[in-house]
Amino acid sequence: MSTIDHAHPEEASQNRRARRNVVVLVCAQAILGAQMPMLFTVGGLAGQSLASNICFATLPISLIVLGSMVTATPISAFMQRFGRRAGFTVGAMGGALGGAIGAYGLYVASFPIFLLGSFLTGIYMSAQGFYRFAAADTASEVFRPKAISYVMAGGLAAAIIGPQLVKATNDAYVVPFLGTYLAVIVLNIVGSAMFLFLDIPKPPVPSEDAPKGRSRIELLKTPRIAVAIICGMVTYALMNLVMTSTPLAVVGCGYTAGNAADIVSAHVLAMFAPSFFTGHLIVRFGVEKILATGLLILAGAGAVALQGVAIENFYIALILLGLGWNFGFIGATTMLTAAHEPHERGRVQGMNDVLVFGGVTVASLASGGLLNCSGGTAVEGWSAVNMAMAPFLMLAGGSLLWLTLRPRDDAI
Repeated sequence: MSTIDHAHPEEASQNRRARRNVVVLVCAQAILGAQMPMLFTVGGLAGQSLASNICFATLPISLIVLGSMVTATPISAFMQRFGRRAGFTVGAMGGALGGAIGAYGLYVASFPIFLLGSFLTGIYMSAQGFYRFAAADTASEVFRPKAISYVMAGGLAAAIIGPQLVKATNDAYVVPFLGTYLAVIVLNIVGSAMFLFLDIPKPPVPSEDAPKGRSRIELLKTPRIAVAIICGMVTYALMNLVMTSTPLAVVGCGYTAGNAADIVSAHVLAMFAPSFFTGHLIVRFGVEKILATGLLILAGAGAVALQGVAIENFYIALILLGLGWNFGFIGATTMLTAAHEPHERGRVQGMNDVLVFGGVTVASLASGGLLNCSGGTAVEGWSAVNMAMAPFLMLAGGSLLWLTLRPRDDAI
């Protein structure tokens, strides 16, 4: 970073502010973000205990993602008008409310109430998705991919904190998982205080003669934006498809809920640990090569999972799944942030997250059905989940290849 600071005084001042914001966002990712591995670990198991049909076991997780998809555009527009700090605080309060209603649903053993809490938790997940964009807001062009990468690295702490909190709170009360949801409430309330230290100016109110920017259709027709969105959708959706069903598959294959928590922890560590160097790799080798590497690693995760259901297979497959997601999603985010103008930010980022989390919603809905209802055993269902990755990896890989073969000026 020192070479960046001495390159130009104005750029150095810009990056000092950016680094301060990165520190705040890293802490937010670590503390507030810990609720996501918690909820993804216990959500399917809690759903399985409440649902009348086990095919709907992963519906709580699907509702979290659906809530994120539905609120992505309003949250983006809200941030465009009132600033990142206000938007992130609203997200944390949504997470606290979702945790409270989810806890009540568990207490009264009501699946519909539990699902409502899951849906409202999506408000937090939607806001969290903009942490990576906020990191880029005040960063220079050179520092931008590193800033995005560092903020994503905050998930490394979340990967440790979340599963350990599950172990500590899972059986704290007579009602299974109730303690975990109460802990989620505390995380959101305490973590929201960090946004007081965020220093990202509110976007200026556009004047009458200010450029309006491209329409959503025009933006989607821009090759680099289209490919960034496709790759972001595929990497996130496939990661969610496999991760959502992992705790159910692990327990279904004869292992314990503790084993499932440890495997999810290893997976989330692999999702975020590479973030310390992913941005540097993008700067050195180019975003397209890192994206392609991520897609190949995701394919490797599916191949390992299809080799068997020994505990080692689960660990290796989920670690590869996390690593592939890291390269693919940070790469797609970096490509997107460089493909639009500042006054198009709210429109592009909101549209991107609607489409990305729309794909994730479909994947999480399909996950439970593929695992529980596509075969007679957990082993057959787990195979179906991993085989479903293939066509979507080919779609993303084909779109990326198409982009790289286009003339550079024609691909922007």
